[in-house]
Amino acid sequence: MPLEMNRDVFITCAVTGSGGTQDRSPHVPRSPAQIAESAIAAAKAGAAVVHCHVRDPETGVPSRRLDLYREVTDRIRDADVDVVLNLTAGMGGDIVFGGVESPFPVNAAGTDMVGASERVAHIVECLPEICTLDCGTMNFAEADYVMTNTPGALRAMGQMMTDLGVKPEIEAFDTGHLWFAKQLVKEGILEPDALVQLCMGVPWGAPDDLNTFLAMANNVPEDWTFSAFALGRHQMAFVAASVLAGGNVRVGLEDNLWLDKGVLAENWQLVERAGSIIENMGARVIGPQEVREKLRLVKRAPVSKG
Repeated sequence: MPLEMNRDVFITCAVTGSGGTQDRSPHVPRSPAQIAESAIAAAKAGAAVVHCHVRDPETGVPSRRLDLYREVTDRIRDADVDVVLNLTAGMGGDIVFGGVESPFPVNAAGTDMVGASERVAHIVECLPEICTLDCGTMNFAEADYVMTNTPGALRAMGQMMTDLGVKPEIEAFDTGHLWFAKQLVKEGILEPDALVQLCMGVPWGAPDDLNTFLAMANNVPEDWTFSAFALGRHQMAFVAASVLAGGNVRVGLEDNLWLDKGVLAENWQLVERAGSIIENMGARVIGPQEVREKLRLVKRAPVSKG
């Protein structure tokens, strides 16, 4: 696709993530109340979309508990600010092998492998406007850990999301993930006007250099909407890069803990800084209702349990 600066940009705030950041900053929210509070503050600072994981309130470790997702969802929807809700569906595909000489049995403490239906159970429960679909299997930085997303599981999960009327946000960690996402659109599993997040600098996916980023952006079909982020100190640089390439932006504590060197950030501060960069480039930060219209999103309350 030809790259042209985006003049109407939405900001996604990735509020907490599932990485081991909970003990590296006091600002990483753990409990549903803290996650929702941080998401609401980010929305008030200019985030049109909040991307949420949940964590065990006591330990901070990542969780898939439905009650935690429901509480976060309800708290955000009950708030005095409007925001598009984006829930992760990336968990439940984690394998930690036993080691290079004895991969089996797998490490039970780190392995969390469940079926496609269980991986989207909280999406059925909460009906967010957007949920993520990690479009490929990938090695992360950890020695024996693999994020597992098979073509069969992705087809099943993608179809469930489409049938629910929840828009999948394709998480593309490398060019092959975009290739498979295009196949899902071709098969009719995903709608043609797909939404994709370009995930840059996540070991060992696409590195966060500009040449690789432009290769990723050039592989996004012209009728798709894309956003992008990079980890750590490159987070704000990629705010500018994504806007210049025609995309939207993502910031937040899932990807970066720092506001400045030696200064730990809060989510709303990262959103505020991203907004300043966007506006200083001559673009406009758009709000949640414009995002819904642009992406054809359906805003709904949680399913009533009677």
